[in-house]
Amino acid sequence: MPIFTGSGVAIVTPMKENLDVNYEKLEELIEFHISHGTDSIIITGTTGESSTLTMEEHREVIRAAVSFARHRIPVVAGTGSNCTKTAIQLTKEAEEDGADAALIVTPYYNKATQAGLIAHYSRIAQETKLPVILYNVPGRTGCNLLPETVAALVRQNENIVGLKEATGNMAQAAKTMYLCDGKLELYSGEDGLVVPLLSIGGIGVISVIANIAPAQTHDMVAAYLEGDRQKALELQMKALPLVDALFSEVNPIPVKHAMNLMGMGAGPLRSPLCEMGEAAAAVLEKAMRDYGLTIA
Repeated sequence: MPIFTGSGVAIVTPMKENLDVNYEKLEELIEFHISHGTDSIIITGTTGESSTLTMEEHREVIRAAVSFARHRIPVVAGTGSNCTKTAIQLTKEAEEDGADAALIVTPYYNKATQAGLIAHYSRIAQETKLPVILYNVPGRTGCNLLPETVAALVRQNENIVGLKEATGNMAQAAKTMYLCDGKLELYSGEDGLVVPLLSIGGIGVISVIANIAPAQTHDMVAAYLEGDRQKALELQMKALPLVDALFSEVNPIPVKHAMNLMGMGAGPLRSPLCEMGEAAAAVLEKAMRDYGLTIA
């Protein structure tokens, strides 16, 4: 049984003006997603500014998301670190606090070898009963999880079950699926490549655009999985200009700006992230209007 199929939102962590976590707003956002068809909440990931949360905040944000979701849809907790010991601690805490799965990014900055990655992920998997989704985003981490490595991890660890694929390399993704021989739950980590990833056996997306277009993102995946590939393709193509605008500056700068434009109260960003530049913000606002989103 997959952790989820469909659209998982890589949800932002809303902040108050004083940069404290806004838990009241987080509850509102989770209710918004559940009512608009989102299939899973992915909390404390890149889009959730996890790198600027303290260890205490990281745990409390996960605990809050689990409480707010009330088992209506799965909560997947981002628990990765470039320190294996820290990743184990974060994953254990997420399990204790009721998360349904863990999303674990490759170690960043260290630039681990493939053997090091196998050891890192295997040690984490052995310390938890949670299903684990690997997260491969070498553009951010400087570390690429190769297809042979993914296949070895899936083969050797029964609770390593999924991959968030964000390399942008379709050939690598296809080889990964081939080597895993049907034993991998593949999620697109690229909002612009959801339908292509579904075509090689993917079952969903972990999405940034879903923060502002949850129903449309859900519908795109659902249409494909239900056999209406033309509708899925149309929804994918329609979203591309907005996807481009949402990644014109480093995520989550544009998506928080977009949410604030829509009156969703995502709040400010924690340093070293800064507010969006005027030129890029104007392009984003136009893309939002063209897509049909309402500016508050």
